[in-house]
Amino acid sequence: MPVLDSLDLFLFSLSRSFCSPLAVFFQIQGCVICLTLAIGWAFAAFIRNREIKLMKSSMRAGNSFAFLFHDINELEHSNQVNLPRVTVVMPLKGFGEHNLHNWRSQITSLYGGPLEFLFVVESTEDPAYRAVSRIIAEFKDDVDATVIVAGLSTTCSQKIHNQLFGVEKMHKDSKYVLFLDDDVRLHPGSIGALTAEMEKNPEIFIQTGYPLDLPSGSLGSYCIYEYHMPCSMGFATGGKTFFLWGGCMMMHADDFRHDRYGVVSGLRDGGYSDDMTLAAIAGAHKRLITSPPVAVFPHPLASDLSFSRYWNYLRKQTFVLESYTTKVNWLMNRALFSSHCYLSWGFVAPYFMSMTHVAAALRIYIRGYAHEETIFVSKGLLLVTCLAVCTFIELFSMWNLTRVEVQLCNMLSPEAPRLSLASYNWVLVFIAMLVDNFLYPISALRSHFSQSINWSSIRYHLKNGKINKIDRSKDKGPIYTDLGGKHLYGKKGAPPKASFLGSLAKNLAQWRQPKKFDG
Repeated sequence: MPVLDSLDLFLFSLSRSFCSPLAVFFQIQGCVICLTLAIGWAFAAFIRNREIKLMKSSMRAGNSFAFLFHDINELEHSNQVNLPRVTVVMPLKGFGEHNLHNWRSQITSLYGGPLEFLFVVESTEDPAYRAVSRIIAEFKDDVDATVIVAGLSTTCSQKIHNQLFGVEKMHKDSKYVLFLDDDVRLHPGSIGALTAEMEKNPEIFIQTGYPLDLPSGSLGSYCIYEYHMPCSMGFATGGKTFFLWGGCMMMHADDFRHDRYGVVSGLRDGGYSDDMTLAAIAGAHKRLITSPPVAVFPHPLASDLSFSRYWNYLRKQTFVLESYTTKVNWLMNRALFSSHCYLSWGFVAPYFMSMTHVAAALRIYIRGYAHEETIFVSKGLLLVTCLAVCTFIELFSMWNLTRVEVQLCNMLSPEAPRLSLASYNWVLVFIAMLVDNFLYPISALRSHFSQSINWSSIRYHLKNGKINKIDRSKDKGPIYTDLGGKHLYGKKGAPPKASFLGSLAKNLAQWRQPKKFDG
């Protein structure tokens, strides 16, 4: 029989220690985390799939516009003419490869009521200013869209400053205001669906949605996809939720005009994160946040999204837990911070232990050690098998939810390029799960001890949960969004082909309003 060498002794002792009661607990915990995520994604898929079935049922009944309304009678002129006015505010920063497509999807909405679009930039030097001006010129006779310059923020993040500046400029008769990020790709009926829910239930404080990430192939893009997926189950409730995504938020315009619940002052006076601040206000005042099942939006990630850009994005996401508005909000953020860090490393640790068990088993097989010397390995391999099964179930559930959301997006945007699961690499998805969960606590701890973050060449410093200092780099900052592309000043691209939806959008725009709204 071969004699154990020092490497094998170390490997076997490590594998044996991972069979201790405490180590077994952590490995079983990893299995529980996998199964919990799988159940959550299965429920989210059920909610999204229920909407698909409703749309198919409506289509079988002869409704060709089921992607807009389940009931075709909603398209009657008597219903459309009474729709409330909506102002869409889009804070812009930089210009990425998908922005033109995203902006076109936003301003060619098939909402039948009065609608205005306010694109807000910090200065005319922002690359987004020239790009969006071309889009507005292209649709100037069909939509009411304006690009406005907000100037530099001094008391809050630049994004919040742009949002509040847009609110100040919105039409005096607007009933609702919809905040959109520049990386949101809307469906033709998205604005109408959000507005219908607000009209149906006036108690709704905020309506929100969530992105469906379309990875570009890099590990960084898959890490972002994996980072968003656990949160997606909180937005696929079909109704009430406690989650809020700043990329899509519809609110009552009067809440801003009258600063109800302190929405304006809470954002303006030291606000860093729009969604975290508003979610805290909603929780403090027992206000309702909802997410309709159709509010899922394709989010193509940049083709050149590097790992360093993913890390910068993760840093900004973990930094939001350092901002807060009240003591209760601070306690909730600390609880989120602690639980997320614990569960992230609690998810990764079992895989490290499993690799040790597998490595030990391989050494036994290769070297031919006696069974009585390595009997502990069989127990380790049993744990490995359990984790492998749970991981497969988790990945299958993630795949199924992504499949359902891809199908739903294709039905909600029948003339858009078809989305497909074929481009997803599930090996990279698994690797991204390990990488993202390993790095999250590191990023969160760094944010906690630094209390400052660089966001698009602007460094924000926090004190007592609010921004108290803003440093701007003298050098010109990046001219693309964190998840955007690098082709910033390339060709504008060929104009889109005339389509049925495009023609219908123009006809609706001309029918519902004069060339320009009255002030």
